[in-house]
Amino acid sequence: MLVLRSPLVILCLTLSALPAGAGEPPSTGLAPLPTVPASLAAALDAVGARQCLWVIVDDPASINAHVVPLEKRDDGWTPARSAFPAVIGRKGLAPAGEKREGDGRSPAGVFPLGLAFGYASAPEVAVRWPYRAMTADDIWVDDPEAPDYNTLTTRGKTSATSFEDMRRRDDLYKLGLVVEYNTNPVVKGHGSAIFLHLWDANRTGTAGCIAFAEADMLGLLAWLDPAARTQVAIMPHPDRS
Repeated sequence: MLVLRSPLVILCLTLSALPAGAGEPPSTGLAPLPTVPASLAAALDAVGARQCLWVIVDDPASINAHVVPLEKRDDGWTPARSAFPAVIGRKGLAPAGEKREGDGRSPAGVFPLGLAFGYASAPEVAVRWPYRAMTADDIWVDDPEAPDYNTLTTRGKTSATSFEDMRRRDDLYKLGLVVEYNTNPVVKGHGSAIFLHLWDANRTGTAGCIAFAEADMLGLLAWLDPAARTQVAIMPHPDRS
């Protein structure tokens, strides 16, 4: 999937593993962050998450969003560091349950965070999160009629007529993370290949993913804790939904 898909995403992160030089980013100029909604906190607590990444979509009809790293502390869910800007699907945010293949929208909801991936043998920062270096044979199936729809496979192992190249000719997938949307169970035609990945120079909308700057991706990769049951929450701004 391309740089065209996703709005409020939540990933849980560990702050103790920040790489050198990856401290607080400069102010984004964003308005004060809203309080974490009780419904979101409850969803995270229900799966035992300790970290999360809150991707707040200001307007479900737009591509503009910002990402808020959260962590669970004794007094509840709280921002762990400054927010950073992101973009979602070129057609905005799909309400929960309404995402469809090829509609150019990001799916709303709370989802587990999956595999990290990229072009290099390893990221530039030390990571604990599972990481896979993608090859020219790696693809993600987006053909709703294929039996392996919405799965990562290789060219010689599928009969799919449509798929996403995981090692693109640009840098969009130079680093990324899988959002476990529509993966368990997989529902035919409800959308595939939802990732967090790098944005392009023009910061245009994606095919349904969430995209942001490489420096912010490296910071997230350094934070992620496999024991924290990290979740991705994609939702509209709580004050404007």
